[in-house]
Amino acid sequence: MPFTPIHLGPGLALKAIGGRHFSFMVFGGAQVLMDIEPLIGILRGWPVLHGRTHSLLGALLIGLLAGAIGRPISAVCLRWLRIPHAPFTWRAAFAGGLLGTYSHVLLDAIMHYDMQPAWPLSLANPLLRWISVDQLHLLCVGLGLFGAGWMIVRAAWNSLE
Repeated sequence: MPFTPIHLGPGLALKAIGGRHFSFMVFGGAQVLMDIEPLIGILRGWPVLHGRTHSLLGALLIGLLAGAIGRPISAVCLRWLRIPHAPFTWRAAFAGGLLGTYSHVLLDAIMHYDMQPAWPLSLANPLLRWISVDQLHLLCVGLGLFGAGWMIVRAAWNSLE
């Protein structure tokens, strides 16, 4: 299913670890950009939904695009919503974009038969069913809970100082 929120779990863990050096907003935007191809494929009835954009090369290009457009878009959104935040750097934007797209390829390669993550070097998908889909979903949810918990603990700790 395009635009699955389950992909955000690893993003929360990355935000907890990376802090101000990682943009969760750009990560989320990168997830949406990655799934434009499958959405179009569903609407048009394509037999392959996870094509070239769902390769390491596609992830690089989309991740760079996400970082480039994600920083200004996120900065405007944060300012408009009046959400306090650390200075929003290009490094954080590109970290969010690239980690978003590469994690997306990894997660989708485990569960989708039509993936060719190493295209154009290989048409194989050695990650397919590396773990079960249920285990993959539990991993994503677990990473999300870990990340959210870590950020809550850190915020509580910082409020004591």
